Formats: sequence, structure tokens, C-alpha cells
Amino acid sequence: MQTIWTLINTPAGITLIASVLLYLLNRLYAAKPLWQQYEGTIVSAIRTAEKLVPDDTPNRGLAKFDQALQFVIEVFEARNKRQPTVLEKAILKEGINLKHNELAIEGALTAPAPTLPVVES
Repeated sequence: MQTIWTLINTPAGITLIASVLLYLLNRLYAAKPLWQQYEGTIVSAIRTAEKLVPDDTPNRGLAKFDQALQFVIEVFEARNKRQPTVLEKAILKEGINLKHNELAIEGALTAPAPTLPVVES
């Protein structure tokens, strides 16, 4: 036990412990929730659903959410070549809700969608 303690208290031992701890913290920090990997797709799906679902649709909010979810699931399936699990669907739903609320607070849902500039040849 005394030998281990002596090795740990050397500069090399402290450096090794700090390096391992830093590596583990970086791995933990770099891990993103699944929905953040699809954040751009989710924003596009929300904005598209806002335009595609008419305002006079019964259960308009649910219809827009379902439209956005179907779009995100299609992209997920195309990228991963499989259907999402129940847990993955729940995580994607959570991401859609979070991004929708964020966009609503920013006022980005009522603003017109950005258009691409026309390139003259």
C-alpha cells in the first residue's frame, strides 16, 4: 500500500491520474443526446409542418407535431438503415418539443422562412 501511495504522489502518477480524469470528463461532455444529432432536421421538420398543416385543421398542434415527427423518423431511418426503437422515438419527440418551444420563444415560427438568393447567370 505504501508503494502505491508513493507512486501516486510522484509527478508522473499525478499526471496519469489527471489525464485519465480529463479523458473521462471529455467523453462525458462530448456525449450528446440523440435528438441533438438531428437538430437541423428537427428545425426543418417543425418549420415545414407549420406551413403544411392548415390552421383550420382539427387538433392542429398534434397534427403539426405528428408531421414533424414523421419527417424526422424518415431521416433517422435513411441515415441508420433501421427503424428507431421506442426509446429513440421518445428522445426524438422530446427534441421536437424542446426545439419547438425554443423557436416559439425566439419568434422564429411566425417569421417568414428564409429564402435562397437568386443567382443570376
